[in-house]
Amino acid sequence: MNSRLAGRRAPAAAFFTMLLFLSACAGPGVLDPAVQADDTAACARMVAEGFRRLPGDRAERFNGKVSEAVAQCRGGARPLAFRKAPYVDWANYWAAGDASSLAPGTRGAGGHLGPNGRGIDGALLDLEYQRMELIKFNLFDNSGTYPEYVLGSRQGVPGPAVKQWDAMRLPAGAPAYAAVGGDGPQLCTGELIRFRNIDGICNDLKNPRMGSTGMPFARNVEFASTFPDLGKTELARNRHGDRLALLKPDPQLISRKLFTRPQSQPDACREGQGLPGDAVQAQCDYKKAPFFNVLAAFWIQFMTHDWFSHLEEGHNAPGLMAVGCADPSSGCRPEDRIDPSLYAETTEPPVFEADGRKQLARAYKTTANRTTGWWDASQLYGYDETSRRRVRHDPKDPARLLLLPGHLAGRGEAQGYLPAFAPGDPIEPQWAGQEAAAFPDNWSVGMSFFHNVFAREHNAFVDAFRRRAAATPQADSGLRNPSRPDQVIRYVDVTDRELFEVARLVIAAEIAKIHTTEWTTQLLYDEPLYLAMNANWSGLFARHPIVSAALEQIVVNNFGKSENAKKATQWYSALASGPGIFGLGARVYADDAVFALWDPAKTDLWSMSRLDDVNGGVNHFGSPFNFPEEFVSVYRLHPLVPDLIEFREWDHDPNTVSAKVPVINTFRAKATPQMHDRGLANWALSMGRQRLGLLTLQNMPQFMQNLELARAPAGIGKIDIAALDIIRDRERGVPRFNEFRRQYGLRQLTGFDDFVDPHAKGAERAEQLRLTGLLREVYGQHRCDAGKIISTAQKMEDGSAITDCLGHPDGSVVDNIEDLDTMVGWLSEFDHPHGFAISETQFQVFILNASRRLFSDRFFTSSFRPEFYTTLGVDWVNDNGPDGRRMEPGEVNGHLVEVLPLKRVLQRVMPELGPELAQVVNVFDPW
Repeated sequence: MNSRLAGRRAPAAAFFTMLLFLSACAGPGVLDPAVQADDTAACARMVAEGFRRLPGDRAERFNGKVSEAVAQCRGGARPLAFRKAPYVDWANYWAAGDASSLAPGTRGAGGHLGPNGRGIDGALLDLEYQRMELIKFNLFDNSGTYPEYVLGSRQGVPGPAVKQWDAMRLPAGAPAYAAVGGDGPQLCTGELIRFRNIDGICNDLKNPRMGSTGMPFARNVEFASTFPDLGKTELARNRHGDRLALLKPDPQLISRKLFTRPQSQPDACREGQGLPGDAVQAQCDYKKAPFFNVLAAFWIQFMTHDWFSHLEEGHNAPGLMAVGCADPSSGCRPEDRIDPSLYAETTEPPVFEADGRKQLARAYKTTANRTTGWWDASQLYGYDETSRRRVRHDPKDPARLLLLPGHLAGRGEAQGYLPAFAPGDPIEPQWAGQEAAAFPDNWSVGMSFFHNVFAREHNAFVDAFRRRAAATPQADSGLRNPSRPDQVIRYVDVTDRELFEVARLVIAAEIAKIHTTEWTTQLLYDEPLYLAMNANWSGLFARHPIVSAALEQIVVNNFGKSENAKKATQWYSALASGPGIFGLGARVYADDAVFALWDPAKTDLWSMSRLDDVNGGVNHFGSPFNFPEEFVSVYRLHPLVPDLIEFREWDHDPNTVSAKVPVINTFRAKATPQMHDRGLANWALSMGRQRLGLLTLQNMPQFMQNLELARAPAGIGKIDIAALDIIRDRERGVPRFNEFRRQYGLRQLTGFDDFVDPHAKGAERAEQLRLTGLLREVYGQHRCDAGKIISTAQKMEDGSAITDCLGHPDGSVVDNIEDLDTMVGWLSEFDHPHGFAISETQFQVFILNASRRLFSDRFFTSSFRPEFYTTLGVDWVNDNGPDGRRMEPGEVNGHLVEVLPLKRVLQRVMPELGPELAQVVNVFDPW
């Protein structure tokens, strides 16, 4: 596997490091050549430059590029050598990669003032500074609150500190309209705040509608930068000329030229169909990632099913439209058709005046999220009444999910499998024969795997609770009813319905923890991101509870409630890294005692009867939470999936591949016999052992380019998912790649050759030049006009406006890099930070949204308490199970590591895999 540098460092200095998260050192200035080699002098220069302040204008952002003094202090000569590249500096700091990135003559991370410590801390500082900039410049709500974000509230509160919006009121006709207050002040109380509501309402008590099913997707880019093909602004027209349209450049040509996986044995792959009988002689070539397995590929699809969906019950808008193929000689299909996207709003957006200019109140078109916006396991439990009717309860114990025996013998078999849909279930025809699930679209054996795993885990929690109730029926379960908050609910009093909903809370939190601390740390496999993601969850001071608790009180009480925009956003984001986001605000004490001796035994005054305590840990940073369209776009990760799964059997020579199963033969109803006949543990072993595909050009699964569209009439042709990904981004107005980067505070590229990794040499460099040549062939070139300004989201390095020439001489022939589709762009980013499976551009979107979905969710912050989760539930989430925290033997990459949550889940639900899992630390690392 790919190594990740790590090492324990002195915790006391971390407090100073965390405070420095308020601002990263930067500033103008060039070092004297005589001292460039002297890192100590560079550090002194860095200190003299002082702290960078958050800029007042988006065009002044630091774009991940620090001054030469800062770069040299944190990385010696290495970052200086690559400063001309458009990518962030921190990836070249000391210790930001594997062991080869250590300062010469050093081992491990070392102390904070040593070179490796400066490198890791500097990377974390840059990342936190990027997050603060993103919070300030990249929140654009489409539901009508944006003018208030810009102008502030009628009460004089600046927009970023506003915490309640009229647009987040439940409308008349909503089932809970009267319960929250009707046409008067609306506030969620009583049963509406106990558990996660099926449609996502009342997560935020004061904003009942936020994050609920059907709310419009937000944006992370300026509204005027969306839908560039419409040419609504002079900047868009200057940027793209007349070169853009929904099918221009041709999406099928892009797919065939830039996405298709080359095959050394086409007859052994057969466009991803494999060979009859799943013969092991089948061969579909693909570029493999060194440190990520196929379980991880299907995990992210399992996640996105919960986070967002544009479809209504498996359908887009009525009718069918062409999907390109102007030149069939490229191998595309002119007969292919697809249903167009659904829109929520297509009328001209309202405008308002601010800063002496007119601004859009929303994007030119909007779309609606058909699931809840919360991380609430809605793919398992439902997001509206129809989807909930697809969830099967065990008739013998309604708190459990219904699982039926499978066909294989084995210890895990007793836990069973989800049943198939039955006649009368509210499903679309294409879902018939699939296993019963709330979100059944885009179903495969990978989806079946994780749905069965967490159905078993749900039942494991219910069974553990039942055992505790049987042993201590009169004991306090920890659960409370907000209508009677002071009344103890004993184990014996907990109803089936209450236990089911508690189990949902636990499973959703487990999933969020797995994704944050396990999947993402493997996706972004280096030391700074390992620390950053664990800080997102449990804080930099997880092992120093006194410091953590004191900081928590500062964050929640002093900054969370503040009406000062800087405190409510910049300071809040920075200081939350200390205690972590999860559980933030779930404790309330009489005094802060920040710098005094803190008593860990002091009384927690949090009370369910005080709604400000229940809701006190959330922070939306002035903009109601929902996922943005750009977040949907960066999770187009289809190259991760192989065409064939190398099937193995855990109890029959697991080191031998016994079959090569085409993924296409596990779609929809075919997944049911594949799962039930071949067994959950065998699929776990198979996907755990196999490496997934690299996110790069020419690595799309061939079966995805040749799919039958189940909901299309006969004779329509097939569908190319790669081309469809391009079309959907265009339909939803995602800016093209270069403007996308500018909008997100990353440096622009000036031509296709900028994609070439400056570290690459020899054959690797030649291959990258070949691929950038294909970009030029597909997207073309034009003669530039330096008189046309194309963006105000960024400036040239010399401070001048960005023009059509991108710094090249006027009249030069330049690459049409402005037209490059965003998905094509990040697949072309060959220069990744060490250990990153995704591109720098994708990661920038992640920096903002990965933390916001925790910051905004009451059940992950101030309502993570026994009153909602039960005592067993809180312990289960914190300890990764019912029997206490367990540690891996010895150190892993220099850290003492607890047994990670998904590993513990798999050990519970597939005990036969115990010997195999014993050798695994991160389940998403190839076993």
